Amino acid sequence: RFRFILMPKNVGKRKAQIVAIRESSGDLVLNIDSDTTIAPDVVTKLALKMSSPAVGAAMGQLKASNRSDTWLTRLIDMEYWLACNEERAAQARFGAVMCCCGPCAMYRRSALLLLLDEYETQLFRGRPSDFGEDRHLTILMLNAGFRTEYVPEAIAATVVPNTMAAYLRQQLRWARSTFRDTLLALRLLPGLDRYLTLDVIGQNLAPLLLAISVLTGLAQLALTATVPWSTILMIASMTMVRCGVAAFRARQLRFLGFSLHTLVNITLLLPL
Repeated sequence: RFRFILMPKNVGKRKAQIVAIRESSGDLVLNIDSDTTIAPDVVTKLALKMSSPAVGAAMGQLKASNRSDTWLTRLIDMEYWLACNEERAAQARFGAVMCCCGPCAMYRRSALLLLLDEYETQLFRGRPSDFGEDRHLTILMLNAGFRTEYVPEAIAATVVPNTMAAYLRQQLRWARSTFRDTLLALRLLPGLDRYLTLDVIGQNLAPLLLAISVLTGLAQLALTATVPWSTILMIASMTMVRCGVAAFRARQLRFLGFSLHTLVNITLLLPL
């Protein structure tokens, strides 16, 4: 029942996607990353959401298949839950998930065919782009006038980085994609719900504001030899509120441990 297309050499995810899409014949196209395993009902759940012709793409809920490997994979699993069930779920409430994640996303083939040329020829600093495929394809779908959706019942388990070096490389790729494609998304915002404007501004300003807070706290410590308690308490309180809400909504106390991610964020991700 399946046809496999083997490329003569590694041409990257984007070009391989495009070859498969052009060779496909179904109304819907499902993208699954090679390190991802989907639940038996994922196709049914996503296809049901795609029954409306206004929907161009839909993504499932991501979990870490190797969650129990290390403390880092446990943190990443919680990070994925938050990204899916807070960020993507809120965006879907207003009709526009801003990034249908690559590990498990379904697209309307007729819409894809309209976008493939633009998708294939995207440049970054004058060179063909080789990162951020899922976010860029989502932006193109929204630009074409389609809705993008999130389906929490469609569960996909993916392998996440289990070392800090691999995690930082992943986060650097994602950050480049986020900031680059946010610029492309700005022209879409006037036609979308005002919440999405607030969401995009918040996601891009929050790291900057956190960095400013940390730097001013360090400056206070260096110049006055006093501990910046106000900065510490503000960051700690925001962390605990976020983790507490997640623990309550997920009915899992382990989300209180996600507070450790704030330390990783401040000491590693922000400088990166």
